[in-house]
Amino acid sequence: MTPTLRPSPGAPGARVLGWGSSQPQRVVTNDELAERVATNDNWIRERVGIVSRRIADPETPLVEIAADAGSKAVADAGLSPTDVDSIIVATCTMPNPIPNAAAQVGTRIGLAAPGAFDINTACAGFCYGLGIASDLVRAGSSRHVLVIGAEKLSHWLDWDDRATCIIFADGAGAAVVGPAPTTDDAGIGPLVWGSDGSQYPLIRILGEPGESGLLHQEGQAVFRWATTQVAPIALRAIERAGLAPEDIDVFIPHQANLRIIDAVTKRLRKEGAREDMRVAQDIVHSGNTSSASIPLAIDHMRAAGQISRGDVMLLVGFGAGLSYAGQVVICP
Repeated sequence: MTPTLRPSPGAPGARVLGWGSSQPQRVVTNDELAERVATNDNWIRERVGIVSRRIADPETPLVEIAADAGSKAVADAGLSPTDVDSIIVATCTMPNPIPNAAAQVGTRIGLAAPGAFDINTACAGFCYGLGIASDLVRAGSSRHVLVIGAEKLSHWLDWDDRATCIIFADGAGAAVVGPAPTTDDAGIGPLVWGSDGSQYPLIRILGEPGESGLLHQEGQAVFRWATTQVAPIALRAIERAGLAPEDIDVFIPHQANLRIIDAVTKRLRKEGAREDMRVAQDIVHSGNTSSASIPLAIDHMRAAGQISRGDVMLLVGFGAGLSYAGQVVICP
């Protein structure tokens, strides 16, 4: 007779309990970049919307930035590090593929033997991680999950390549996901995710195994894909959550390019989103931080009073792979 296995007792739902973020202190302006490559402040602002970005010291490891953001999120959730039993780090910029970032970050924060793993879906990584964390909590595999999007893109940049050095930056953002006492209290909607592997050449690291490669991006092709495909993904996430576009209070897309953000926002408003829907524009002073950009933007908007408890937030990440993901989240 085959024995019956005992399932883990899950939660009725999952919700975000706290947020945190971290950025390097060094601010790099457009004028500083113009001293090295053929560009200027006006050219950068017009094409990508960036005024400045944060760049880490070469000696600062990615896991240090991630741990700082994670510690702040745990504190914001009102928990101690030992309350967190799992950690997910979304990143595509670790200097080496082994070991993973998550175990190192967990130890730096003081987590007690957590389940720890990395995910690499580039700029969609935080949304992937948030969805996985929600499923872990609801399934009973974890009670509190720390999700961190962390990148040190400066390590992989060719600082003489005008197409990339003006865009990318460093930073980390984090959220703690925990149980909701009832389904009515659930604060993380269903994950809408997918990929198009035929588009893999558009954003990638060019280099052979054992070599330190450099980031390459086909900017115009990525722009065309994002301005046509991201809005439908966002609308599916709203529908899966049982909501309508007019229910969204805050839209937080991946901070890739201000023109992309504006185009997607215009499409959402055409589909019924309110004119007073607040839209993240953290890229202006943070640059494109890949998997860190969505939680960074949320934490900065909270600090500025632009997001309040109970706000309905629409998150959409998209990037290398090409991979994409989105969900609706209630702000704690």
